[in-house]
Amino acid sequence: MYSALSKTISKSALILAAAIMLTGCGINNIPTFDEAVDGAWSEVQNQYKRRADLVPNLVETVKGFAEQEREVFIEVTEARAKVSQMNVSPEMLSDPAAFEMFQQNQANLGGALSKLMLVAERYPDLKSNENFKTLQIQLEGTENRIAVARGDYIKAVQKYNTELRTIPGRWWRKFMYAESTAKETFSIDPADTENPTVNFNTN
Repeated sequence: MYSALSKTISKSALILAAAIMLTGCGINNIPTFDEAVDGAWSEVQNQYKRRADLVPNLVETVKGFAEQEREVFIEVTEARAKVSQMNVSPEMLSDPAAFEMFQQNQANLGGALSKLMLVAERYPDLKSNENFKTLQIQLEGTENRIAVARGDYIKAVQKYNTELRTIPGRWWRKFMYAESTAKETFSIDPADTENPTVNFNTN
């Protein structure tokens, strides 16, 4: 009986030791890093949605002072529509074409909003309007948060993709996480991953 108990304890100790060794070898890195990418991506989406939600009020406010700037209004509205109509899903992160379209549509909206802000420079009454000032500040803050969220996402993807390509991550992927694939990332300069300062001259 003592021998059987001893064998059971020894077996449990071996299993525990093996589990500790496997954990130390990075067996959980791939799913852990994958979750980090998903979390960073959710924040990117949240901030882009925050920006898109500001568009209608911005357009309407500017229209009240610059009705003749229809071309810019149409461009902003159409750019926002394309962003809103995109089918954003986790699968997009492993689909180069879909990710590129997402990035391009967001860039188009950003460019259109920049043009809308330039319109304000030609209308002193609009620049001094309290509602417009508030919207400008909100947009400025959102653009800053977008850049930070993108930077965090880029770092998370770099860590995850590196794990898939290097040892022991390559081994764990082959034997346990065969469904794991590299994620797409934003094609921007490394300097753009730093915390930015966006200023739309609200004074």
